[in-house]
Amino acid sequence: HNALDNGVTVNQLKEWNNLSSDLIIVGQKLSVGENAKASESTPSENNKSESNATEQPAQQPKEEKSTQTTQKSTTSNESSNNSSSAQGNVSKELTVTATAYSKAEPGMSHMTATGIDLNDNSRVIAVDPSVIPLGSKVYVEGYGEAIAADTGGAIKGNKIDVHLNSVQEVNNWGVKQVKVQILD
Repeated sequence: HNALDNGVTVNQLKEWNNLSSDLIIVGQKLSVGENAKASESTPSENNKSESNATEQPAQQPKEEKSTQTTQKSTTSNESSNNSSSAQGNVSKELTVTATAYSKAEPGMSHMTATGIDLNDNSRVIAVDPSVIPLGSKVYVEGYGEAIAADTGGAIKGNKIDVHLNSVQEVNNWGVKQVKVQILD
């Protein structure tokens, strides 16, 4: 809220304050502006009293809340990785090598092996049907819920191919080890 008032981006704030992440800790003092440190001490009375009046009440609760939401999302992530993360019960969990593909790639069809149109439902993974039965609802770590609705020549054994909407996203995904939960 305050950063926007000053026309400041998150990246600028991070740069000025040598922050490596977007997380701001309650009570942390941030500098705004290239000469943040110099300008902070120069305008004494005017700036201080004004910013105290506006910043303190507004910012404290906001910062605390954002810290709580961060913690909350971490815990929900943890529970989603370990316990049943999605609707339905987990009938099987396995670790697989995940690559990605996109209907946007040249020569790719938007129809899957099971007849799902990726234009209607893009949350699809390609599987080896002997490992993950086609039609299974799955939860893929780092991807979310999807349907095992496609196959691929290279997708044999504990391998999956997640469908993403753009070639750029496919390149960003690369190859990773992820947990897959098969949901009932």
